[in-house]
Amino acid sequence: MRILFLTDNFPPEVNAPASRTFEHAREWAVAGHEVTIITCVPNFPKGKIYQGYRNKLAQKEYVDGIKVIRVWTYIAANEGFVKRTLDYVSFAVSATIAAAGMKRPDIVVGTSPQFFTAMAACAVGLLKRTPWVFELRDIWPESIKVVGALQDGATLRVLEAIEMFLYRRARIIVAVTEAFRQTLILRGVPEYKIHVVPNGADLSRFGPRAKPVELLEKLGLTDCFVAGYVGTHGLAHGLETLLDAAHLLMHQPGAEHIRFMLLGDGARKQTLVERAQTLQLTNVVFVDSVTKEEVPDYWALLDVSIIHLKKDPLFKTVIPSKLFECMAMGLPVLHGVEGESAAIVQREQFGETFEPESAAGLAEALLRLSNAPDAGRQYRENALKAAPNYDRKTQAARMLSLLADVARMRAAATSLRGGSGNLDTGLSGISA
Repeated sequence: MRILFLTDNFPPEVNAPASRTFEHAREWAVAGHEVTIITCVPNFPKGKIYQGYRNKLAQKEYVDGIKVIRVWTYIAANEGFVKRTLDYVSFAVSATIAAAGMKRPDIVVGTSPQFFTAMAACAVGLLKRTPWVFELRDIWPESIKVVGALQDGATLRVLEAIEMFLYRRARIIVAVTEAFRQTLILRGVPEYKIHVVPNGADLSRFGPRAKPVELLEKLGLTDCFVAGYVGTHGLAHGLETLLDAAHLLMHQPGAEHIRFMLLGDGARKQTLVERAQTLQLTNVVFVDSVTKEEVPDYWALLDVSIIHLKKDPLFKTVIPSKLFECMAMGLPVLHGVEGESAAIVQREQFGETFEPESAAGLAEALLRLSNAPDAGRQYRENALKAAPNYDRKTQAARMLSLLADVARMRAAATSLRGGSGNLDTGLSGISA
């Protein structure tokens, strides 16, 4: 099967869409399928091109059996609605043009968070007379409204109309959470075309390991209880809550050994650094983004991982992908996200939840856990026990099965159309 996958994030970028796409595509290539990725030059989240790459019309490389085509885009940092939109639209146009000159695929996939990539997949599907699949990683544009990047008005209504058009045109929709599936059903999207393939972790990369002593010394974290956040420092993440909790603990007896490590970059990074300086937080360490290969070493520094999003009903539908990496690393979590992801933490019993945006709740949980080593050990054991249930290989196989079903039905439709000229190609027979 020839799979054409459109995504504006791909390694060496290390965010969730890049990791999921690469790890799925790698497994599909191992299974013998011809996988082509159309993406842009790596630049997320700073909007700066990674060393060794150039932003030119098209360039080709092979990564673990995957053919990767990188196209020109307008590059902007992950901040500012207009510039980011220009970034998204330019990728959609360039990706469509690049795909037009390629051999006809059996199936096209476009992934969110933003849906301009899905628009490109839709266009390529029409050009190539090939079914296309919408991989839904975020309810967009609702999510940008929640973080204040876009207000109610004509622009939002137009984007929502495009969103619903794409849901209708996609042959199937592969959502990453059950909550996304239910949201789409309530909005009138046919239930039969929505399928759930959740995120997971690459167990060949992420696993328990000893704390790297040299790295602890370098960051000044030796003999400390290290609570860490690893990931994008964006508008949705509400990381001010972590700084406020650090401020509370600076004045809390018995909390002298607790340190916060925030690793990553994003639209709020500089603001967070300045806030920490204003509050004179001596218990917070900021670390810039590291390579994909280095990430497990930084996870290994932690005694507990903090996962947090702003308090909003929309984020109840989200499952942060770092949750599964923590599980694979055997890391206890303090989880400040409501909804489906909190239910996973509670079901697998590898951490505790706290109310989003509650600095006091986070500080209290950290102080309690830092003085309860037996609880920490039990959470680590539970995490490692649960991790195989969220193996990325299993999720890749599930999605591949869905893509294969769509491709087979398209092939059957083409064959029968040659004789009868008409065939209903709905996928109501595929189970979710």
